[in-house]
Amino acid sequence: TSSRTGKPFRDHCWSTRLVCVMRLLAGNHLGLLTMLLRANLARAFQSTSVARLGRPALVATPTQPLSPTANRQLPTRWMSSESGVDTDAAKAERERRKEEKAAAKAAKKAEKEAKKAAEFEAQRLANLPVSHLSLDDPDCKAFGDYETLQSQGTTGRVFTDVKDLVPGEEKVWVRGRVQNVRAKGSSCFLVLREGAFETVQAVVFKDKSSEAASAASAKLIKWLGSLPAESVVELEGVPVAAEVKSCTQQSLELSVARAYCVSRAATLPFQIEDAARPEAEVEASQETDRPFPRLGQELRLDNRWIDLRVPANNAIMRLQSAVCQLYREALYKEGFVEIHSPKIISGESEGGAGVFRLDYFGAPACLAQSPQLYKQMAISADMERVFEVGAVFRAENSNTRRHLCEFTGLDLEMAIGEHYDEVLGVSHRMFKHMFQGLEERWPKELSAVRQQYASEPVKFTEEPCIVHWEDGIKMLREAGVTQEELGDFDDLSGAQELLLGKLVKDKFDADFFIMDRYPAAIRPFYTMPCADDGRYSNSYDMFIRGQEICSGAQRVHDPRLLRELLESKGVDAEPLEAYIGAFE
Repeated sequence: TSSRTGKPFRDHCWSTRLVCVMRLLAGNHLGLLTMLLRANLARAFQSTSVARLGRPALVATPTQPLSPTANRQLPTRWMSSESGVDTDAAKAERERRKEEKAAAKAAKKAEKEAKKAAEFEAQRLANLPVSHLSLDDPDCKAFGDYETLQSQGTTGRVFTDVKDLVPGEEKVWVRGRVQNVRAKGSSCFLVLREGAFETVQAVVFKDKSSEAASAASAKLIKWLGSLPAESVVELEGVPVAAEVKSCTQQSLELSVARAYCVSRAATLPFQIEDAARPEAEVEASQETDRPFPRLGQELRLDNRWIDLRVPANNAIMRLQSAVCQLYREALYKEGFVEIHSPKIISGESEGGAGVFRLDYFGAPACLAQSPQLYKQMAISADMERVFEVGAVFRAENSNTRRHLCEFTGLDLEMAIGEHYDEVLGVSHRMFKHMFQGLEERWPKELSAVRQQYASEPVKFTEEPCIVHWEDGIKMLREAGVTQEELGDFDDLSGAQELLLGKLVKDKFDADFFIMDRYPAAIRPFYTMPCADDGRYSNSYDMFIRGQEICSGAQRVHDPRLLRELLESKGVDAEPLEAYIGAFE
């Protein structure tokens, strides 16, 4: 009955019942609506067919049209096809479907968890470190990170240098750094760098011979692609013929079978390729949309071990070693002996150069500005010819490449028979041996340097090219240098030395030359004055393209004259008494 009128509902048509339902909804009579739907509305559909698991389907007839919403199927929990209450069969069917759904959901969840667990286990096994001692084990993984090498043992493997690789059938082992790696899809290309110069391309392609092989090669490709640049790796593979223009090994590549990481690199503060660009290339890029980065000196010095991996910088260190080797070779051939002098001394060893002073257990001392005094004392000890390769310290607060507070000096000292020209002849032969030796025996290192810092081989004359001070000043005067810019007894500026280098090259076709007879006023106290004119000295500088690389002189070996020169230059003789006494 209606709560509003108290009269029973009529049930002769569906439209009236629908109106009643809407009114009940509007009046929020949910309990009455539920009872109506379960007990009374079902009768309107007794003549319809039962479809889809016992749920009644509404059909329209010509004599009884249905409203647009009449085709909605009513839930089976509200009615059954036979009566207004649920049947046991419908309940059982619902329970069965519910159980099937729950079982399917549980199975899907279990399958997902099993797959996740399998992936986790596979990843765990893949991340386990590999022992280099287990490489011969058939079950050893084909790739992975090594456990920390702690000298656990040796494998007997022989590693091939990248430069010695040749195409062949046999597998080889190589070790180096990952310069760059590109892994995408079914292939991986890795450039392996050995040292600072030698590179080879290593490749892996997806193996489609079987499903297992395909999966294994895909994992290897993915793992290689994860390697950070500059990581140290070991690769086993077969060198095969190929054309590779971007590597030093341009006629082959390494087909990788196994790969292991010895040491993974952290994130780099800068890229090696950025540090290896010539300054002109960096400068030219600044006007483009993608300028190359400029690397500051502080950044490079703070990460010096990375900066020295740059080919040019690495080559410079090797060439420094080569210079010392060639220097020793040349002087040993001339009958010299190498000595090692003290670096903490009681007094100044150079006039006109700053000195680092320090406290030596309560006594004043300083760092040696030069091994000069000790070399001369060695000559007095009848050693005849000596040389040294050692540290030099000078307190020169000047920010130029010509003035350094600390450097490695190459010094020599020799007894003079009659004239200091004897020293100039030895020096000329020594420098010629050094520079020609670099060109002939270290071409790879020179090439690496010249790719970033352009230069040409140094030209030498057969005999020493000697320019006297007076002649050098005359050449500069003729080139336009005035008396106001340079006095006859003033020291040359850097720009004037460069100009003189160009003038000598034009006149003598020589990059290396020697200028002697420097004014005595601008040379150290131990420099011998010229016999013909005391305003000049028996001293000399050696130049390459107008830049000074060496300085020397005949030493004052007369104690009386030495004391006079010390006094004239204002140098205290007391700390040098031992030195002076060596000539008495």
